[in-house]
Formats: sequence, structure tokens, C-alpha cells
Amino acid sequence: MSTTEKTASGIGPVEGGSVYNVDNPAPYIEAPRKRTKKTPKSTRGNFEMAAWLFMRLSGVVLVVLVVGHLLIQLVLDGGVSKIGFAFVAGRWASPFWQVWDLLMLWLATLHGANGLRTVINDYAERANTRLWLKGLLYTATVFTILLGTLVIFTFDPNIR
Repeated sequence: MSTTEKTASGIGPVEGGSVYNVDNPAPYIEAPRKRTKKTPKSTRGNFEMAAWLFMRLSGVVLVVLVVGHLLIQLVLDGGVSKIGFAFVAGRWASPFWQVWDLLMLWLATLHGANGLRTVINDYAERANTRLWLKGLLYTATVFTILLGTLVIFTFDPNIR
């Protein structure tokens, strides 16, 4: 069969000149990690769906928060040259800006941690490796959220 010929199904030749049909089916592609007898059938419930939904919603909210932050900080408030200790002290004197920055911190950290959790689940082959990597990820996430929240709410402009 030449490269311009087609079969009755309209499928042209595929790599190596072979055509997929009943006698020559497409190759079977195995899942990245096969289930074993030890693999629980369904322990997650709807967690993965909730995580997927969180990624979409937090992404939309983060776009609004970050674009608003950049617009206000860099365009309306005079640019990068105006940002300093006094500028931050003035902004964080207002509960509105504290909540704005807190939402950005929490959503960005949780959004990134959820994405990295997915990457760990996809690429760490051994259960023990996944356990340690996710433990490290969760520890870093909690530490970042707690420390960032502490800084935002205990910021003292009169520090010497």
C-alpha cells in the first residue's frame, strides 16, 4: 500500500506502513502504575474531585488577587521605587489589605501544594517515597502558611 492509499475506514498508513484494523489492533498502553492486591479500591472518595475543583476556583481567585495586587502596587501607587518598609506598614495598618495579602498567601500556597501533591502522586513510584515527599510538602506548606499569617497579623511598624 502506498502512502497515498487509504483503507475502507479512511485511516491512512501509520508508522512503519502498518494500518490499525481487526487483524492489527492499536498497541495497548499500560497504566503508569498498576493496581496490586495491596492497592485499596477506593479510599479517596471525592477528595480528588474536590482537589481538582479547588485548583480551578483558586486559580481564578488568584488571578484576580495577583493582577489587582500588581496593578495597585506598580501602577496606581507609584511603582517599585515607592515600595519600602513604610509602604508595607501603611498598607498593613488596614484590615482590608491584611485580608487581601492573607488570601493571596493562603491560596497561592495551597494551590501550589496541591499541584505538587499531584506531581508526587504521578511520578513517585514507591509508596514509601510518596509518603516522605508528601510529608515534607505538607510540613513546608503548614510552616509557610503559619509563618506568613503570623507576619501579616503581628507586623509592628514601630520595631527598632
